[in-house]
Amino acid sequence: MNSSDFTEIDLSPQQQYVLRTVEERGVRLVRLWFTDVLGQHKSVAISPAELENIFAEGLQFDGSAIDGFSRVQESDVLARPDAGSFELLPWARDDEPSALMFCDIVNLDGTPFVGDPRQVLRRNLDAAKERGFEFYCAPEVEFFYFKGSAASGAIPEPIDSASYFDLSTEDVSSDLRKRTIHMLEALSIPVEYSFHEDAPSQHEIDLQYTDALNCSDNLMTLRLVVKKIAMERDIYASFMPKPLDGVQGSGMHTHMSLFEHGVNAFADPGDPHGLSKTAKHFIAGLLVHAREITAITNQLINSYRRINDGFEAPQHLSWARNNRSALIRVPVHKTGKESATRIEYRAIDPACNPYLAYSVLLAAGMKGITEGYDLPAEATGNLFELTAAERKAADIQLLPRSMAEALDEMEKSELVCEALGEHIFEWFLRNRRAEWNDFQRQVTPFERQKYLPTW
Repeated sequence: MNSSDFTEIDLSPQQQYVLRTVEERGVRLVRLWFTDVLGQHKSVAISPAELENIFAEGLQFDGSAIDGFSRVQESDVLARPDAGSFELLPWARDDEPSALMFCDIVNLDGTPFVGDPRQVLRRNLDAAKERGFEFYCAPEVEFFYFKGSAASGAIPEPIDSASYFDLSTEDVSSDLRKRTIHMLEALSIPVEYSFHEDAPSQHEIDLQYTDALNCSDNLMTLRLVVKKIAMERDIYASFMPKPLDGVQGSGMHTHMSLFEHGVNAFADPGDPHGLSKTAKHFIAGLLVHAREITAITNQLINSYRRINDGFEAPQHLSWARNNRSALIRVPVHKTGKESATRIEYRAIDPACNPYLAYSVLLAAGMKGITEGYDLPAEATGNLFELTAAERKAADIQLLPRSMAEALDEMEKSELVCEALGEHIFEWFLRNRRAEWNDFQRQVTPFERQKYLPTW
């Protein structure tokens, strides 16, 4: 079909642009991306000849084969490409150019599919939009580079011994980061900062502010790109929250704000903290519901190794300005930059499903706004040094200490059930409890080392 014929079909201008670009650039494959409930990347490649029909009708597939999607008796769903997410893949060979698009999953009748994490986030963003708010995020993504293969099961071996902000001429990881950033920028994903983190072989890439849906798409792409670039050097990259003993784990501190009619709804220059009533209610909502949402923001058993590791991971349900021991930090913005007012949620880790994690964070904050939750007093001092008695006297709770505790909190939560929808809510609880039960039946190396010589 000639590109001039595209307008004869009922396609959006963005879809017409994609079809023209595919034809003009000689794209040979278009990869359609989506995730399962846990955030595992899924992909199907199609011929450009099929793209026009898929824009119009969607790509039908068996959802029962995807974790958390459909039951066998209601299995078929449609993948509808989001033309706004179209990008040419920078790693494709010159003789076989390829492109990508993220998909929304819908039922055969065109209604949003309840098992699709991207649709869950869309629904929560639409609910906030009805209140006049747009939700923006900027994540700080930490990860490790290791030698060898992750499949070996051996203790991972770092590829460097550098520390925070270190620059070493022999640091191969700095080249990996540089190549990763270039590839992300080629995919229209702007990077704000990148540097070496505290632990050996630990690195951080910070993405620029954008709306939560694009942010989640960008995070899925970032994880893939980081791993791909590392594999080309026979190195593996890991977003596991706590892969090493004795050093800090990897978090994904996320800066968040609401905008109302293009204006930052969190900013109030006349307030001593620079925070509007909207911001204070939002923070209060996060604090009230933090324990309920932690199973989603920290979805692995290993996530709780990081939360309890005694390094910089937050444990206390508290907020503060420029205090990194609090769960929620209010960064100090530059003078005259009130539009940069934001809050930073510090518990979330990079192994989460971002579509679901940002859904529950938004839902908790919006609940605080709707119900007018009062913001507790700002935490002062180093919360990591609090004794149990001091914590009790100050009425400061802790985040869940294990996956089992987090799931118990989630199961009681009407807010999380409503944010995720009953389908994902129930599947997630079953899946994570099954993994916890499997874990409980394992004998760990720690137990053998501790007890075999003595007992």
